[in-house]
Amino acid sequence: MNAKTNRVSVYQLSAVGLMTAVVFVANFISIPIGDVSRIHFGNVFCVLAGLLLGPVRGGICAGLGGFFYDFFNPLYAAEAPITFCLKFVIGFFSGAVSHSKGNHGGSMGLNIAGAVTGSLAYVVLYLAKNYINEAWLLRNPMETVMVKLAAKGAASL
Repeated sequence: MNAKTNRVSVYQLSAVGLMTAVVFVANFISIPIGDVSRIHFGNVFCVLAGLLLGPVRGGICAGLGGFFYDFFNPLYAAEAPITFCLKFVIGFFSGAVSHSKGNHGGSMGLNIAGAVTGSLAYVVLYLAKNYINEAWLLRNPMETVMVKLAAKGAASL
């Protein structure tokens, strides 16, 4: 009974748990921007998770860390599943680019390109989610929607 299996090592599991916890904690380190948005370090560590662990594991760390932050905060709990998806994108794209061509995060140029790609993909999806929420669900005037999107976009970039 010698079946081929793809097992996750204790080291890999520990790295995923550690980076998930780091992303979670980094979300608490923030600077509020009025009532509209905040600047926090969670996204920086979402990128780092992708660069260190690759696309799938990095995406899982980023998604779970953001999910747990939102889940345990009553202001954001309803959006926790959406946050998982959005943060997964950061880690996944960062890791996919930085680990492409067999580099496994060893190329400075690919690491920078991965960080930029993951961050920009997140900002586009985040602003799209907020546009749908503000314009279609809440039916706010377009001027209000654009002001909120500008503030959130600037903070995210």
